[in-house]
Amino acid sequence: MVFPRFLRKDSEVIGPLVPEFSKKPMSIDQIVEQALKDGYLTPSMEAEVGRICDMSSELSIEEYMALDRLMGALLTGEVIAVPRKQFINVMEELVISRSIARVAEIEASSTQSLDVGDIAAYALNRLPPLYATTEEGANYQRQKAREELQGLINEQVDAALSRYLDRPDFFPERQAITSPNQDKSMLAQVSKLLEGYAPGFEQEENVFS
Repeated sequence: MVFPRFLRKDSEVIGPLVPEFSKKPMSIDQIVEQALKDGYLTPSMEAEVGRICDMSSELSIEEYMALDRLMGALLTGEVIAVPRKQFINVMEELVISRSIARVAEIEASSTQSLDVGDIAAYALNRLPPLYATTEEGANYQRQKAREELQGLINEQVDAALSRYLDRPDFFPERQAITSPNQDKSMLAQVSKLLEGYAPGFEQEENVFS
């Protein structure tokens, strides 16, 4: 799990909020104490409390008391629950679109089958992210990227394709980060990529159109 180390409020940096749970799991008491000290309950802290509750057959009296303190602090405003934010990286959309177009060109004139995910990932690792949390923000970032970064995007996708086509098959037994029986068609690859890149983002409006 990856947890935010800092929060910004009124242009001021506040943090660090919580230690990384993945390194040393915290108890409910410790999480509540941290929230009371900082005045914030982050989504990560909330998720960790939920995980502990789900894994415990029965909470201790101390844990119940700690949760009661937290609830009271949330009700009085002593602790503020940081809202969860849905966001996307618009750069991923643009790189995927370009990768699909180039892969289609190559596959139309050859018998090679290319992996859109590998190509997009290589290019994305060499391009700046463009995050947005709203449709308006996504449109702004999309327009900005097309005006200022399209050439760089094309260059990195082409470089990714060249590297993909030239690489030797050293490890044919390697397993992709997908289900073993996944349909290997381009449509299935793209569908999986888009689902993974922006789960739940503006579900009522398609930001990838």
